[in-house]
Amino acid sequence: MSGKTKKKIRWKEFLPYYLLALPGVIYMICNNYLPMFGVIIAFKNLNFRKGILGSDWCGLDNFKFLFASKDAFTITRNTILYNVAFIVLTTVLAIAIAILVNEIQSRFASRLYQSLILLPYLMSWVIVSYLVYAFLSAETGLVNNAILEKLGLKGISWYNSPQYWPFILTFVSLWKSLGYAMIIYFSSIVGISQDYYEAATLDGASKWQQIKCITLPLLKPTVITMFVLQIGRIFYSDFGLFYQIPMNSGTLYSVTRTIDVYVYNALMKSSDFGMSSAASVYQSVVGFIMIIGANALIRKFSKENALF
Repeated sequence: MSGKTKKKIRWKEFLPYYLLALPGVIYMICNNYLPMFGVIIAFKNLNFRKGILGSDWCGLDNFKFLFASKDAFTITRNTILYNVAFIVLTTVLAIAIAILVNEIQSRFASRLYQSLILLPYLMSWVIVSYLVYAFLSAETGLVNNAILEKLGLKGISWYNSPQYWPFILTFVSLWKSLGYAMIIYFSSIVGISQDYYEAATLDGASKWQQIKCITLPLLKPTVITMFVLQIGRIFYSDFGLFYQIPMNSGTLYSVTRTIDVYVYNALMKSSDFGMSSAASVYQSVVGFIMIIGANALIRKFSKENALF
């Protein structure tokens, strides 16, 4: 049989798979690649009369907005430190909860706990912001009226007290995102063969020893994958968390304003789309560098666990 005939046969074999993948490929091109054309807006003085291609080039002038501002250090510090705290705390707590849920013997109870923990993740930030307001409102909030007042303490004007918000935002972020992370780690734990645990039980290993020597080592690839994906977005922030939850209170800007919120507020005031695009390009480039750097670091110490 000639090579040409073999090639035709192989095409016929794989053609159904290519056809199945075609809708997903088209969607990815339209959703992920065609919008990349808009990157040039970051380097143009956008004029809608002239259009994107006809607008004048302005070099890196749009990027000066982020770095020339007096708030550049504050918004960068907030974005990075919050994300570092979220990554560490979410990873540790999600793994702990996933292990605990996996130890529940009742299938009904296990599914119930999974659903309850996942429920906050399915809520929009608008709903969560009103829930937080119901707790923290100075006049009608549950904390001031049902807790502090009963303890004989003076009520706190939460939305005018910046010192409390790093803890509030961290707590709300964990409450909302833990469910999703827990499900990912839980699915990885469920996929671990029970033969390892049975052999460890026969050897007299305690439950903690099984977790330490079996569960956690076999979770390492999932943890590394999640870490690399999260580190790539370390210069991004959850806009809903930092804009909706503090109600965009100007008094709290020193601890709640991140790059995304800062750009949004500036865009609403000046309608400078070039500046907004420049900020997105800056975040994307830094995220790409962080992913490459994190993967290179992982490859250096554990080549088999690196993503690429």
